Amino acid sequence: LQNQIKNGLLISQSFLSKQGKIYLSPIIDCLDGMPVSWTIGTSPNAELANTMLRNAIATLKPNEKPIVHSDRGCHYRWPEWIQIMEEANLTRSMSKKVVLLITLHVRLLGHLKTEMFYGHDWDEYSIEEFIQEINSYMGWYCKDRIKSTLGGLSPLDYRRSIGIAV
Repeated sequence: LQNQIKNGLLISQSFLSKQGKIYLSPIIDCLDGMPVSWTIGTSPNAELANTMLRNAIATLKPNEKPIVHSDRGCHYRWPEWIQIMEEANLTRSMSKKVVLLITLHVRLLGHLKTEMFYGHDWDEYSIEEFIQEINSYMGWYCKDRIKSTLGGLSPLDYRRSIGIAV
């Protein structure tokens, strides 16, 4: 996936199931709210955050150097995270307690929870099955979920409509 991230936003989110806790770590493009990269695991550790960041960096064109906005989570201050950011020449931005950009992320996570998580009995799903369901939802959100803020297009279709190569 090639994109034109100007600003990326990230915050991790947890889900509690009968089998345990699952963590989603996405990076959201502020252009259109599209999740550019995400990782899912059973621990909110450096590997989860760093893998998500490396995968997002791999989608950038050589001249793209977005600002990466994050909350104050400790994994965004760890030396390896900072090193990955510096090696990619990306700008780090740590938010204050309340910031308007968080709204983009909250929308995605709110949609995920209301459209996929709430109202569904996840008790019989293994952790692996639940992770696959989240992965499927995230892919669907990028390719097929229409958004009124994008003129009734999905994030991917919106990018095509404005001439961004995907």
